[in-house]
Amino acid sequence: MATVDYKSPIYLQLREVVRNKIEEGEYPPGTAIPSENELSETYGVNRLTVRNAMDALVNEGLLMRIQGKGVFVVGNRIERDLDTLSGFRQTLNERNARPDTKILAKIRRKAGKKYARIFNIGEDDDIFYVRRLNSANGEPIAVEHTFVPASKVPKLDGIDLGVFSLYEVYGFYDVNPVRAYETLDLIALEARDARMLDVEPGQTVLLFTCYTYDKSDDVIEYTTSYTRGDKCSFTVHNRA
Repeated sequence: MATVDYKSPIYLQLREVVRNKIEEGEYPPGTAIPSENELSETYGVNRLTVRNAMDALVNEGLLMRIQGKGVFVVGNRIERDLDTLSGFRQTLNERNARPDTKILAKIRRKAGKKYARIFNIGEDDDIFYVRRLNSANGEPIAVEHTFVPASKVPKLDGIDLGVFSLYEVYGFYDVNPVRAYETLDLIALEARDARMLDVEPGQTVLLFTCYTYDKSDDVIEYTTSYTRGDKCSFTVHNRA
């Protein structure tokens, strides 16, 4: 790559400024960078210059444009064994269904006794709680409640989970899910979750409880998913 200095075109100089802010952590993975207008005002250049600089970083794969949302920093990606660990969007895409995930809540809170025990952390340590509604082809499929230790993804507060999946966020922090332990039960839905899944209160649905582990055998995610059995089918692969 050619050296960029004060004699270089302005858009290349701005490209390097933004690149440095990404590398130094001022613009963390998964977060939106300032708008074109803000960058234009900050550096005293026109919007076309800003756009050219951002386009260059998009082409390099450091940034990603999301229509109607802005330009986001793209961190490291992780490779996953899709036969054993597969996110909701990936699973539906493989089945030619149109996935949609709506973030209903994203809260930073204390672990408390239950989650301190699950994650082997202190009761006063922070965790993130995320509640999501997963739909397929416009129909609600599942309500997910996910808990993650803040030590694993410390800047999840600023990451738009409507843009990046949790598995992508783990990649930003070099957290690699390698295995999961999942149980299945039947449970009657309470009124709030029933409304979100468009079923009658008290209707029985599938309850999946999942512990996800990294290569150090730490629990990095605990999820309960209330799933409509009338809209999903599941396959279990037995290994000899």
